[in-house]
Order: sequence, then structure tokens, then C-alpha cells
Amino acid sequence: MILEHDAIRSSLADAWRQSQPDSPQAHEEGGFVVQRDDGSLFVIGWPRGLQNQILVPAHQGGRCGNMPIVATFHTHPNSGVVFQQEPSLTDIRAVRDDPDLSHPEYEGEYVISRRMIYRILRSGDVIAIGETQRLLERTDSEA
Repeated sequence: MILEHDAIRSSLADAWRQSQPDSPQAHEEGGFVVQRDDGSLFVIGWPRGLQNQILVPAHQGGRCGNMPIVATFHTHPNSGVVFQQEPSLTDIRAVRDDPDLSHPEYEGEYVISRRMIYRILRSGDVIAIGETQRLLERTDSEA
């Protein structure tokens, strides 16, 4: 799981902070987690999203450039009562119905909200992974 890697957790924490949660400038941030030839993982960020929307760049064949996409993520930085913290039906459909993300290496999309991190599986099922602050701040020795 991508959250087992310090560098990836750090990138997700950075994306969360950059999304300016709970502020008038709050906007979604997201990215691809890709795998290099040597097996290491790193994040390629997407263009900045809007208050409650983000556009996913093209990723034909489940790849970003020549690297396989092993996960995707985006933030839900708005915590007011009119905003949904858990993955929306649109989020779920985007993962479930994307033929380019149906390869076995893809572990799903992570949605980072104020309190929880969720994972949308390729099947469309959603799992609450755990508390955002605890998961993004732990070290590899705690994994």
C-alpha cells in the first residue's frame, strides 16, 4: 500500500496543505503515484483543482508517461456542512468505470479529507483507511 512509504505520505501531506483546507481559498489537489523501473514510487501532481472539483490528466493504458500508475489521490479540503468528506458518487464512478485504471497494479484512489483518508477500490467499494493526521505523520517504523 502506498501509505507504507514515507516519501509518498510526505507528498500526500504536502498536497493536503497546498489545498488550503478550511479556508476561502480551499481547492482540490491530486496526483498520480507512479512506479519507476527500479520499483520506487513517486508522485506526479495534477493541475490545481477548483473548490470541489479536479480534472484528472490523460493516463492512457494506466500510465503517466512510461511509468505505471499504482494509485491516484485527491483532497477534499472543504469541511462545511454542504461539502462531502467521503468520496462522492462521481469519485467512485471515475475509478470504477475508468478502463485505463483496471490493471492489477492499480490499488485505487485515495481521498484525503480533514478527518479521514478513504480508498476507492477498482470495484467501486470504499474503505475508510484511517485518521488523516495519524496516517500522514507516521514514520516507516510505525507502518
